Amino acid sequence: MERTEQLIKAKIPGKETGIEIRRTICDICCPSFHCGIDAYVKDGRVIKVEGTKGHPMNDGLLCTKGLSNREYIYRRDRILTPLKRVGERGEGKFQEITWEEAYRICAEKLNGWKEKEGADSVLFFGGYTKWFRPWLHRLAFSFGTENYATESSTCFTSGFMAWKIATGRGAKGDMAHCGVYLGWAFNPYHSRYLNGKKADEAKARGVKFIIVDPRITPAVEKLADIHLRPRGGTDGALALAMANILIQNNWIDREYIDRYVEGFDAFAEYVSGFNESNLEAITGVPYSQAVEACRMIHENRPMAINESSAPLAHHKNGMQNYRAIMALSAITGNYDRVGGQQPILHTYIHQASGFLTEEEEFVDEVRPAHARKPVGAERFPLWYETEREAQATDMARQILEEKPYPIRAVVALGMNLRMLPDTENIIRALKKLDFFVDTDLFMTDAAKYADIVLPACSSFERGEFKTYPGGYAVYTNPVIEPLGQAKSDAQILCELAEALGLDDELLKSGYENCIRYMIRNLSVTVEDLKANPLPTLVPERKPYQEGAYIRGGLDTKSGKFELDSSLIKDHPEWGLDSLPTYCDSLDGADEEKYPFALCAGARIPNAIHSRLHEVPWVRSLRPYPTADISLEDGKRLGIREGDDMEIYTEKGSITVKAHPTARVLPGTVYMYHGYREANVNGLLDGNHLDPYCGFPSYRSARCGIRKGGEDHGTDA
Repeated sequence: MERTEQLIKAKIPGKETGIEIRRTICDICCPSFHCGIDAYVKDGRVIKVEGTKGHPMNDGLLCTKGLSNREYIYRRDRILTPLKRVGERGEGKFQEITWEEAYRICAEKLNGWKEKEGADSVLFFGGYTKWFRPWLHRLAFSFGTENYATESSTCFTSGFMAWKIATGRGAKGDMAHCGVYLGWAFNPYHSRYLNGKKADEAKARGVKFIIVDPRITPAVEKLADIHLRPRGGTDGALALAMANILIQNNWIDREYIDRYVEGFDAFAEYVSGFNESNLEAITGVPYSQAVEACRMIHENRPMAINESSAPLAHHKNGMQNYRAIMALSAITGNYDRVGGQQPILHTYIHQASGFLTEEEEFVDEVRPAHARKPVGAERFPLWYETEREAQATDMARQILEEKPYPIRAVVALGMNLRMLPDTENIIRALKKLDFFVDTDLFMTDAAKYADIVLPACSSFERGEFKTYPGGYAVYTNPVIEPLGQAKSDAQILCELAEALGLDDELLKSGYENCIRYMIRNLSVTVEDLKANPLPTLVPERKPYQEGAYIRGGLDTKSGKFELDSSLIKDHPEWGLDSLPTYCDSLDGADEEKYPFALCAGARIPNAIHSRLHEVPWVRSLRPYPTADISLEDGKRLGIREGDDMEIYTEKGSITVKAHPTARVLPGTVYMYHGYREANVNGLLDGNHLDPYCGFPSYRSARCGIRKGGEDHGTDA
């Protein structure tokens, strides 16, 4: 083998090999990360990926998901041209058409319904990833409707809402400076690996860790000084009992409470009902262990608390559970302080970077003045009051029932059929639509129900503006040409605005001009950012100032941290509790027939929803849909490792591989989601929703299990 061949085989960049290193970002997982990537490119194709050294987010590291990018962008089912449906909805039969024809059909259908039944008869939906959201939101508003919904109807927004009604803005735990870290549902080694690195560093500094998780996770094994194991969905009761323990032992900051906290007396009276007599019965956590945890908090302040987007929120009582946990930071004086919970303002697309862009102005300046309230606003009024957008969990119901008004068409980007509970109901809704257009990289099951399918680019094929914590911003350049006729999601939305004939010159002028508008308040320009392959420090960044927000008065009616929400009290017609009250989270199915608690979505390290299930290398790490059950339950039911096991609910059943393990509590079933062949979310009741925010109860469903192939006349 000649030298050049050897170098090419080793993927060594240089003139001799024709291999270049070009920099981009990974957008497979949450926008809180989007790590820097060095793409090795030869002859216009990506042949290797590595993490970018010196990048402020990942500094050369990549997780399993990031390392899969090459296989991800070259998946066999990439959509390469616009498509028009020629078969029945769901058949997946399409013919190729031009972009011009696709836009013409979209404009005729969407404008037709706008003229006939109003702009509100069209709903605009955004799935993963979130990078195009400002453009989709503005497109919906310019079209004339508030019917803009996203997958955040089930992700993290519940937590944002809880902080908003208590303090007026979001918050994050300051692990870097705390003395004790209350890691509620904290397992970064499976879900946020860079936070795992930070946790390891904090542990080495002597930070105490209290991990609250029903499972024995890597975080428990590596970090926990104390491990509290509440049954799923009982987190709120545990938090309220811990608040009572702190109050009864005077392990609270009375001076802080008197100055900065509203509703303490009512809260203290309520939490007194969660005590030694009932804590273990409700949660499974021994009272003495909760006391030990509270003593550790008292003796090792300041305390920071983990913020979780899913495990706490995905219960019928999820938002109230979240509020109960947040209250611990208020009564101990750990809100708005170094080492505690620090208030944040989002810079751009849910990222807090220490400076502001004009993203909100970009969207809100075209908000329609006379649009009807969006989907879900009547059913979940607190959601609408705080978020001012549609709640996607109510989308299928409104399409099918046409109440309070009909939805005739949906414009979607990245819609995922298995994102929401009761998949069959979602399918019925999509089939009823007059028109459905979906944009995606791949031919997903949702796309098979679309009338028009539009091909989108990956992050490797487009330029993108992005901000990072610490005051950084970057504008990436494409590292390869778009595959086939694919276009960036934002470009598609700008061109669709043109095709629709909207009176919105800024949106129609394209992605880059919109970014210029949103960063016009900054001293850095698009050209400055494009010229730097690494993220740039923005001069307007401002460091956190301890106590500045709370001393100046919070953005709440009282100006204080509200344990007893004035917003909710001012709206008794909503029927919601202003205190963070507790209720049972499990659905109403027959407990004898369905004796197990099903937790859908517990994280695994090599997946992010369904995005990588079809990537062969990643799928090889966990080839089969698998559910965790306890060793005790496995032994009792004769279910062994690798056996086929049926999980069933009132909605149906799926067959998966069994993994009996000591890591989970008896009576629980943990199943990762998103599999075509074993869709666990399809087993869930689409009406078992949190009344405060509309979130689904992915982790609070009753189910039964039995060994596959056995007589189904006997339930277990």
